[in-house]
Amino acid sequence: MSQLSLFLSFSFCSSIFFIQSISATTPLIYGGCSQIRFTPGTPYELNVNSLFTSIVNSASASNFNNFSVSPSGYAQSNNVVYGLFQCEGDLSNSDCKACVASSVSQLRAICPQAIGGIIQLEGCFVKYDNTSFFGVEDVTVVSKRCGPSIGYNSDSLNRRDAALAYLTASNGQYFRGGGSGSVQGVAQCVQDLSVSECQDCLTEASGRLRSECETSSWGDMFLGKCYIRYVDRDHHSRNSAAGDEDVDKTLALTIGVITGTILLIVFLSSLGKMCDKKGGK
Repeated sequence: MSQLSLFLSFSFCSSIFFIQSISATTPLIYGGCSQIRFTPGTPYELNVNSLFTSIVNSASASNFNNFSVSPSGYAQSNNVVYGLFQCEGDLSNSDCKACVASSVSQLRAICPQAIGGIIQLEGCFVKYDNTSFFGVEDVTVVSKRCGPSIGYNSDSLNRRDAALAYLTASNGQYFRGGGSGSVQGVAQCVQDLSVSECQDCLTEASGRLRSECETSSWGDMFLGKCYIRYVDRDHHSRNSAAGDEDVDKTLALTIGVITGTILLIVFLSSLGKMCDKKGGK
């Protein structure tokens, strides 16, 4: 069985620059690749390409599907590839397809020749591997993010707890949205799980989110097969502007350093040429 090694575990602000370098419209939350590679031109590569095509095409008609691909004439045990996609439950078919297409494109770029890969964007999830993972429960924490603390505020914490309780209430749905007052959230399970397995996953995610984010104005908890997220709009709106300002300052500083370095290189290069000319005389 291949093991997917997660390569992203950044804080919200530090991930912004990486996200922008990959996709300006569909932010990346986390992703990972198998350390085992396949040889280009082999049947497995054909299977992966076929799987990606099926995933993107299917996303135009539904928000979830899974596939196993193995062209006839090749050994199933060595060349079969399993994969699935899932979009957030409130996405339109066109938005779902666009998100999944972006996911596949990014997987091709960041996981070249990897026999397995996983990616979660804002709005959709794609995973593939050479071993079946369909219906397998997974409560491993793959990404967690917490907003700034608002301190101990009993009203806010009560609304947060009420929102999480609403999202984890047993209702038989894989996608859930809602909350309590200013605290709103969403939760979703990968639909290859049973309803009871989904319930267990969300309960686990909710407990870890409360423990990890405590008094945060917003929080995200992504497990292997589900996620739960909340935001307190009363506090988040006031903090987001300050956060954006900090990011702008960091970006400006980074650009300034890069520009200064380039100018220094040009200056030293010109100085070297002048010295060579004088030495030649």
